[in-house]
Amino acid sequence: MSAAFTAGCVQFTAGPDPEPNLREVTQLIRRARDAGADLIMTPEVSNFIESGKRRRDKARREADDPFLAGMRELARETGAWVLVGSLVIDPTGEPGADVQKTAGEERLANRSFLIDAQGGIVARYDKIHMFDIDLPGGESYRESNAYRPGDSTVVAETPWGRLGMSVCYDVRFPHLYRALAQAGADFLAVPSVFTVPTGRAHWHVLLRARAIENGCFVFAPAQWGEHAGGRKSYGHSLIVDPWGE
Repeated sequence: MSAAFTAGCVQFTAGPDPEPNLREVTQLIRRARDAGADLIMTPEVSNFIESGKRRRDKARREADDPFLAGMRELARETGAWVLVGSLVIDPTGEPGADVQKTAGEERLANRSFLIDAQGGIVARYDKIHMFDIDLPGGESYRESNAYRPGDSTVVAETPWGRLGMSVCYDVRFPHLYRALAQAGADFLAVPSVFTVPTGRAHWHVLLRARAIENGCFVFAPAQWGEHAGGRKSYGHSLIVDPWGE
Protein backbone atom coordinates (compact mmCIF):
# COMPACT_ATOMS: atom_id res chain seq x y z
CA MET A 1 0.00 0.00 0.00
CA SER A 2 1.05 3.58 -0.60
CA ALA A 3 -0.47 6.83 0.69
CA ALA A 4 -3.52 6.92 2.92
CA PHE A 5 -6.89 7.36 1.23
CA THR A 6 -10.58 7.42 2.07
CA ALA A 7 -12.96 4.72 0.84
CA GLY A 8 -16.72 5.13 0.57
CA CYS A 9 -19.50 2.55 0.17
CA VAL A 10 -22.78 3.36 -1.54
CA GLN A 11 -25.88 1.61 -0.13
CA PHE A 12 -29.26 1.88 -1.84
CA THR A 13 -32.26 -0.14 -3.04
CA ALA A 14 -32.15 -0.77 -6.77
CA GLY A 15 -35.44 -0.85 -8.64
CA PRO A 16 -36.28 -2.51 -11.95
CA ASP A 17 -35.42 0.52 -14.14
CA PRO A 18 -31.84 1.67 -14.75
CA GLU A 19 -32.53 5.42 -15.11
CA PRO A 20 -33.75 6.17 -11.56
CA ASN A 21 -31.06 3.88 -10.16
CA LEU A 22 -28.43 5.87 -12.03
CA ARG A 23 -29.81 9.14 -10.68
CA GLU A 24 -29.77 7.89 -7.09
CA VAL A 25 -26.30 6.36 -7.27
CA THR A 26 -24.96 9.52 -8.92
CA GLN A 27 -26.24 11.63 -6.02
CA LEU A 28 -24.78 9.25 -3.45
CA ILE A 29 -21.37 9.17 -5.16
CA ARG A 30 -21.29 12.97 -5.27
CA ARG A 31 -22.09 13.07 -1.55
CA ALA A 32 -19.31 10.57 -0.83
CA ARG A 33 -16.85 12.58 -2.90
CA ASP A 34 -17.85 15.79 -1.15
CA ALA A 35 -17.18 14.01 2.16
CA GLY A 36 -13.63 13.23 1.01
CA ALA A 37 -13.85 9.74 -0.49
CA ASP A 38 -11.17 8.88 -3.05
CA LEU A 39 -12.43 5.39 -3.96
CA ILE A 40 -16.22 5.00 -4.03
CA MET A 41 -17.92 1.62 -4.43
CA THR A 42 -21.47 0.63 -5.37
CA PRO A 43 -23.27 -2.68 -4.67
CA GLU A 44 -23.87 -5.70 -6.88
CA VAL A 45 -26.28 -5.25 -9.85
CA SER A 46 -26.42 -1.49 -9.39
CA ASN A 47 -28.08 -0.85 -12.76
CA PHE A 48 -31.30 -2.78 -12.02
CA ILE A 49 -32.85 -5.75 -10.24
CA GLU A 50 -35.25 -7.66 -12.43
CA SER A 51 -36.12 -11.26 -13.26
CA GLY A 52 -36.85 -13.55 -16.19
CA LYS A 53 -37.46 -12.14 -19.64
CA ARG A 54 -37.64 -8.57 -18.31
CA ARG A 55 -34.05 -8.85 -17.08
CA ARG A 56 -32.91 -10.16 -20.45
CA ASP A 57 -34.77 -7.40 -22.31
CA LYS A 58 -33.23 -4.63 -20.17
CA ALA A 59 -29.66 -5.93 -20.30
CA ARG A 60 -27.31 -3.99 -22.57
CA ARG A 61 -23.92 -4.74 -24.02
CA GLU A 62 -21.06 -3.11 -22.20
CA ALA A 63 -20.51 -0.48 -24.92
CA ASP A 64 -24.21 0.47 -24.88
CA ASP A 65 -24.98 0.38 -21.15
CA PRO A 66 -26.14 3.83 -19.99
CA PHE A 67 -25.39 3.14 -16.32
CA LEU A 68 -21.76 2.31 -17.09
CA ALA A 69 -21.46 5.38 -19.31
CA GLY A 70 -22.89 7.50 -16.50
CA MET A 71 -20.41 6.12 -13.98
CA ARG A 72 -17.48 6.80 -16.30
CA GLU A 73 -18.60 10.39 -16.81
CA LEU A 74 -19.14 10.82 -13.07
CA ALA A 75 -15.61 9.60 -12.32
CA ARG A 76 -14.23 12.17 -14.77
CA GLU A 77 -16.40 14.90 -13.27
CA THR A 78 -15.56 14.20 -9.63
CA GLY A 79 -11.97 12.98 -9.99
CA ALA A 80 -12.79 9.89 -7.87
CA TRP A 81 -12.06 6.27 -8.60
CA VAL A 82 -15.33 4.29 -8.82
CA LEU A 83 -15.83 0.58 -8.36
CA VAL A 84 -19.17 -0.27 -9.95
CA GLY A 85 -19.94 -3.31 -7.80
CA SER A 86 -21.55 -5.07 -10.72
CA LEU A 87 -23.94 -4.52 -13.61
CA VAL A 88 -26.23 -6.86 -15.50
CA ILE A 89 -24.44 -7.03 -18.87
CA ASP A 90 -25.34 -8.73 -22.14
CA PRO A 91 -22.12 -10.49 -23.25
CA THR A 92 -23.41 -11.41 -26.71
CA GLY A 93 -20.68 -10.95 -29.29
CA GLU A 94 -17.82 -10.92 -26.80
CA PRO A 95 -14.94 -13.35 -27.36
CA GLY A 96 -15.83 -16.62 -25.67
CA ALA A 97 -19.32 -15.43 -24.74
CA ASP A 98 -21.61 -18.18 -23.51
CA VAL A 99 -24.81 -18.05 -25.54
CA GLN A 100 -26.19 -21.29 -24.15
CA LYS A 101 -29.85 -20.92 -23.32
CA THR A 102 -30.88 -21.87 -19.80
CA ALA A 103 -34.49 -21.70 -18.61
CA GLY A 104 -35.45 -20.17 -21.97
CA GLU A 105 -33.03 -17.24 -22.04
CA GLU A 106 -29.45 -16.55 -22.96
CA ARG A 107 -27.25 -16.17 -19.93
CA LEU A 108 -25.93 -12.76 -18.95
CA ALA A 109 -22.78 -11.54 -17.17
CA ASN A 110 -22.73 -10.22 -13.59
CA ARG A 111 -19.78 -7.87 -14.17
CA SER A 112 -17.85 -5.54 -11.88
CA PHE A 113 -15.96 -2.51 -13.25
CA LEU A 114 -13.12 -0.48 -11.75
CA ILE A 115 -13.04 3.04 -13.22
CA ASP A 116 -10.20 5.52 -12.74
CA ALA A 117 -10.44 9.27 -12.19
CA GLN A 118 -10.24 9.92 -15.95
CA GLY A 119 -13.22 7.66 -16.62
CA GLY A 120 -11.16 4.79 -17.99
CA ILE A 121 -12.06 1.18 -17.27
CA VAL A 122 -9.05 -0.20 -15.40
CA ALA A 123 -10.40 -3.70 -14.74
CA ARG A 124 -13.40 -5.95 -15.22
CA TYR A 125 -14.43 -9.01 -13.25
CA ASP A 126 -17.25 -11.47 -13.95
CA LYS A 127 -18.69 -13.12 -10.84
CA ILE A 128 -17.39 -16.68 -10.59
CA HIS A 129 -19.62 -18.38 -7.99
CA MET A 130 -23.34 -18.46 -8.71
CA PHE A 131 -25.93 -18.14 -5.92
CA ASP A 132 -27.74 -21.47 -6.32
CA ILE A 133 -29.37 -22.22 -2.98
CA ASP A 134 -32.50 -23.39 -1.17
CA LEU A 135 -33.15 -21.49 2.05
CA PRO A 136 -35.18 -22.51 5.11
CA GLY A 137 -38.69 -21.18 4.76
CA GLY A 138 -39.03 -22.01 1.08
CA GLU A 139 -36.92 -19.30 -0.61
CA SER A 140 -34.75 -20.59 -3.43
CA TYR A 141 -32.41 -18.96 -5.95
CA ARG A 142 -30.79 -20.27 -9.13
CA GLU A 143 -28.49 -17.52 -10.31
CA SER A 144 -26.86 -19.87 -12.81
CA ASN A 145 -30.11 -19.93 -14.78
CA ALA A 146 -29.64 -16.25 -15.59
CA TYR A 147 -25.86 -15.65 -15.50
CA ARG A 148 -22.82 -17.38 -16.87
CA PRO A 149 -19.98 -17.67 -14.34
CA GLY A 150 -16.68 -15.93 -14.86
CA ASP A 151 -13.47 -17.94 -15.02
CA SER A 152 -10.70 -15.51 -14.04
CA THR A 153 -9.50 -13.84 -10.84
CA VAL A 154 -8.68 -10.13 -11.08
CA VAL A 155 -6.30 -7.97 -9.05
CA ALA A 156 -6.17 -4.34 -10.22
CA GLU A 157 -3.68 -1.56 -9.56
CA THR A 158 -4.94 1.63 -7.90
CA PRO A 159 -2.99 4.68 -6.67
CA TRP A 160 -3.20 3.26 -3.11
CA GLY A 161 -2.49 -0.43 -3.61
CA ARG A 162 -3.83 -3.51 -5.34
CA LEU A 163 -7.55 -4.31 -5.30
CA GLY A 164 -8.83 -7.90 -5.48
CA MET A 165 -12.25 -8.04 -7.12
CA SER A 166 -15.15 -10.33 -6.21
CA VAL A 167 -18.95 -10.21 -6.05
CA CYS A 168 -21.38 -11.28 -3.31
CA TYR A 169 -21.66 -15.11 -3.15
CA ASP A 170 -17.95 -15.37 -3.95
CA VAL A 171 -17.37 -14.45 -0.28
CA ARG A 172 -18.28 -18.02 0.75
CA PHE A 173 -15.28 -19.45 -1.12
CA PRO A 174 -12.10 -18.62 0.85
CA HIS A 175 -9.76 -20.10 -1.76
CA LEU A 176 -10.68 -17.23 -4.13
CA TYR A 177 -9.53 -14.63 -1.59
CA ARG A 178 -6.38 -16.57 -0.78
CA ALA A 179 -5.56 -16.48 -4.50
CA LEU A 180 -6.21 -12.73 -4.61
CA ALA A 181 -4.03 -12.12 -1.55
CA GLN A 182 -1.24 -14.29 -2.93
CA ALA A 183 -1.44 -12.25 -6.16
CA GLY A 184 -0.68 -9.15 -4.09
CA ALA A 185 -4.10 -7.73 -3.19
CA ASP A 186 -4.04 -5.17 -0.37
CA PHE A 187 -7.82 -4.67 -0.44
CA LEU A 188 -10.69 -7.03 -1.24
CA ALA A 189 -13.96 -5.76 -2.75
CA VAL A 190 -17.16 -7.69 -2.02
CA PRO A 191 -20.09 -5.72 -3.52
CA SER A 192 -23.26 -7.61 -2.67
CA VAL A 193 -27.02 -8.10 -2.57
CA PHE A 194 -27.30 -10.50 0.38
CA THR A 195 -30.74 -11.79 1.30
CA VAL A 196 -32.05 -10.95 4.76
CA PRO A 197 -31.84 -14.55 6.11
CA THR A 198 -28.30 -15.19 4.84
CA GLY A 199 -27.18 -11.69 5.77
CA ARG A 200 -28.47 -11.89 9.31
CA ALA A 201 -26.75 -15.25 9.80
CA HIS A 202 -23.46 -14.86 7.93
CA TRP A 203 -22.70 -11.41 6.43
CA HIS A 204 -20.57 -9.94 9.20
CA VAL A 205 -18.70 -13.11 10.07
CA LEU A 206 -17.83 -13.94 6.46
CA LEU A 207 -16.42 -10.48 5.75
CA ARG A 208 -14.43 -10.42 8.99
CA ALA A 209 -13.07 -13.90 8.23
CA ARG A 210 -11.91 -12.91 4.73
CA ALA A 211 -10.15 -9.85 6.20
CA ILE A 212 -8.45 -11.71 9.05
CA GLU A 213 -7.28 -14.78 7.14
CA ASN A 214 -5.76 -12.71 4.32
CA GLY A 215 -4.51 -9.66 6.25
CA CYS A 216 -6.45 -7.36 3.91
CA PHE A 217 -8.96 -4.57 4.17
CA VAL A 218 -12.41 -5.64 2.93
CA PHE A 219 -14.80 -3.19 1.26
CA ALA A 220 -18.40 -4.44 1.10
CA PRO A 221 -21.04 -2.07 -0.34
CA ALA A 222 -24.46 -3.70 -0.18
CA GLN A 223 -28.01 -3.18 -1.34
CA TRP A 224 -30.73 -3.03 1.28
CA GLY A 225 -34.53 -2.92 1.54
CA GLU A 226 -37.39 -4.37 -0.47
CA HIS A 227 -37.09 -4.56 -4.23
CA ALA A 228 -39.80 -4.90 -6.87
CA GLY A 229 -41.16 -8.43 -6.69
CA GLY A 230 -40.78 -8.62 -2.92
CA ARG A 231 -37.14 -9.65 -2.54
CA LYS A 232 -35.55 -8.09 0.55
CA SER A 233 -31.85 -7.30 0.82
CA TYR A 234 -29.90 -7.14 4.06
CA GLY A 235 -27.76 -4.02 3.66
CA HIS A 236 -25.19 -3.45 6.44
CA SER A 237 -22.43 -2.16 4.14
CA LEU A 238 -19.08 -2.64 5.84
CA ILE A 239 -15.41 -1.72 5.67
CA VAL A 240 -13.35 -4.22 7.67
CA ASP A 241 -9.69 -3.80 8.59
CA PRO A 242 -7.13 -6.66 8.54
CA TRP A 243 -7.72 -7.22 12.27
CA GLY A 244 -11.36 -7.99 11.54
CA GLU A 245 -12.78 -4.76 12.97
